[in-house]
Amino acid sequence: MVNVLGIESSCDETGVALVRFERDEPPRLVTHALHSQVDMHRDFGGVVPELASRDHIRRLIPLTRDVLGRAQCTLGDVDIVSFTRGPGLAGALLVGAGMACALATALGRPAIGVHHLEGHLLSPFLADDPPAFPFVALLVSGGHTQLMRVSDVGRYELLGETVDDAAGEAFDKSAMTLGLGYPGGPALALLAEEGDPKAFALPRPLLRGNGLDFSFAGLKTAVWLQRRRLGDAADRQTLADLAASTQAAIVDVLIGKAERALEFTGIQRLVVAGGVGANVSLRQRLDAMVSKRQARVHYPGLDLCTDNGAMIALAAAMRWQRGLAPAQGSGLAFDVRPRWALADAGLS
Repeated sequence: MVNVLGIESSCDETGVALVRFERDEPPRLVTHALHSQVDMHRDFGGVVPELASRDHIRRLIPLTRDVLGRAQCTLGDVDIVSFTRGPGLAGALLVGAGMACALATALGRPAIGVHHLEGHLLSPFLADDPPAFPFVALLVSGGHTQLMRVSDVGRYELLGETVDDAAGEAFDKSAMTLGLGYPGGPALALLAEEGDPKAFALPRPLLRGNGLDFSFAGLKTAVWLQRRRLGDAADRQTLADLAASTQAAIVDVLIGKAERALEFTGIQRLVVAGGVGANVSLRQRLDAMVSKRQARVHYPGLDLCTDNGAMIALAAAMRWQRGLAPAQGSGLAFDVRPRWALADAGLS
């Protein structure tokens, strides 16, 4: 039995988890703990990197104790320490990497640096209905929107990505335009439930044609212009209609590109991961699309859609089982990769 401790500190969520596996058996999640910094950053309208780093320092040790306590384990029971090496905020990453490598050195255990996006991509393997290889992955979050062909752990081919804003940014920035505050994505989705998605004709950038890249900057601008035209007299129903129309435009693009990727690859299995993957409208539309195509779609549990330590521990465990996880760092020698493309991470 191998216990893998996972530490996530790439941005504004501090996550710690314990994943366990035996020989060739699939890893399973024992327990995890997560602290969100949303309340701390709300007054600033976005993440303040220095505040994020300092909060990770405060939270990591208590969260680790909590996870080990609920798992009825001690530090001595930990066989592998994993952490998010990148991409992310440099200071925030250094907090997690520093703690992980210090623990690993003290325990005489390997420390494994994990690519943040690989964690998201593999997170549905912790669900009750895990996928099988190969599959097409749609990674949608505040900072990333990508389509990948996934043949196995460490075998990823980039099919398309955003050329400007990510889908999560389009949600959050449009929500700020509507006065919904930070983080805006969930608030916009909630308001959209009261609106008419056909009320406003908003663009669907790059949806036509055969390409698999995304673009959301033009949509974000169109929402801002429409809100400006409405002026201060816009009532709640009008704003709900604009929210619903915005969500529909984003979802239309994601659905269209995902379906095109399935057609292009000939693969009948889709994995959706990242914070935007929790959006109810997106999940409903994806379910309908794959059902029509007689394909399958897999999601992580709702509690594992945002950044979390479970996905980091899982990725490390799956790599370790395949002999793809050399230790990262020794003693005080460790590094992080704030800018780290999945294709450049030695994973393909």
